[in-house]
Amino acid sequence: MTAVTTIPSPVSLRPSAHRPSGSIATAFATLSRRRFALSAHTPREILLPLLTPILFADVIAPALAKSTGNIRGIDYLSFVAVGTIGLLVPLSCILGGIGMIVDRESGAQRDLLAAPVPRSLMVFGNMSVAVTLSTLQVGALIVAAILRGATFHEGATGIAWAFAATLALAVAMHGTAEVLAARIPKQEEYVGAAPPVALLPWFFAGSFFPIKALPAGLAAFAKILPLTHALALMRYGLVDPRGTGLHDIWGMSNVTVMACLSLAVMAAFAAVMVVLSIRVFTRTAVS
Repeated sequence: MTAVTTIPSPVSLRPSAHRPSGSIATAFATLSRRRFALSAHTPREILLPLLTPILFADVIAPALAKSTGNIRGIDYLSFVAVGTIGLLVPLSCILGGIGMIVDRESGAQRDLLAAPVPRSLMVFGNMSVAVTLSTLQVGALIVAAILRGATFHEGATGIAWAFAATLALAVAMHGTAEVLAARIPKQEEYVGAAPPVALLPWFFAGSFFPIKALPAGLAAFAKILPLTHALALMRYGLVDPRGTGLHDIWGMSNVTVMACLSLAVMAAFAAVMVVLSIRVFTRTAVS
């Protein structure tokens, strides 16, 4: 009897360099749904990050408004309500990094890394959920502030400026959370390191008062913080059509130019953090 031996053709373990765009979109949607199920499958996980910002916007700000009055013609309650967005978005995005550490240590991240999809897609899937949740939470905060008595200027252009600033801030802060989660091995360490990253810039970025009220050195420091530019843009779009916050940063007379410059700063910051988060995630995922 003659035995016939066939040599199997080699099977490449590398994912194909050219993937159909449909498969990428499907993988992205799957990763986004998975992260949403992990991060926001109960109302409690969506609403808890809102508690502290709403406390500031609806309890502390009205109390301060009685003694402070208006700031440059802007109702103080509305001024602080917008400033509170600078607390809500970074806090929500940074705290989301805890879930990424849990997923890495005891979740399905290791299995997903073996899937034939770009690892950057995992970062973008996580980011899509962080941006969506941040947008919903900002909307809830604004509604709560309006019910408390805050007034906002309505207009498509103003809303577009505010939304662009919020989007860039959420993307940048999620990128920061990805970097921290990849570099910090344990949840306990992350819990101690992450809040200062989300909180400290908020105190210098003009959240409670214009940055011109700060000492000269701190005012100069505030001008280089991306959060300062984000809050100035949000106020320009929602409560400050004269762009006084933007003028404090740039000192120009053309409000539109100053708004574009601040948006460019936010876009550059977001792009840098996205690239850095993908690079760090890719390197640590294979280590």
